Amino acid sequence: MTPGPAVLVTVTLPAGATLEDALRRYGLTPDQVDEEYGLVSVDPAKGLYALLVSEDAAARLTGSPGASGPYADPRIEPYGPPRPAPGTGEDAR
Repeated sequence: MTPGPAVLVTVTLPAGATLEDALRRYGLTPDQVDEEYGLVSVDPAKGLYALLVSEDAAARLTGSPGASGPYADPRIEPYGPPRPAPGTGEDAR
């Protein structure tokens, strides 16, 4: 993906879809998508997947059938100080 801010979008695709399927269906190019993040299944029963895309790509997808977002992609980190794993004295993180 080209450098710059990235946002999450959700897309609807058939079960078992691949990143290449998402690119084709939504007219995205590899430089608009974080290929390392990939296509993440959010709700398999509904065929809902998440993609990390450039802000420009997200703006273009807004209002497209089966796509929603953009959503923030906050960094998820442990909360509070490290705690030892039970019985080990080692950091549990």
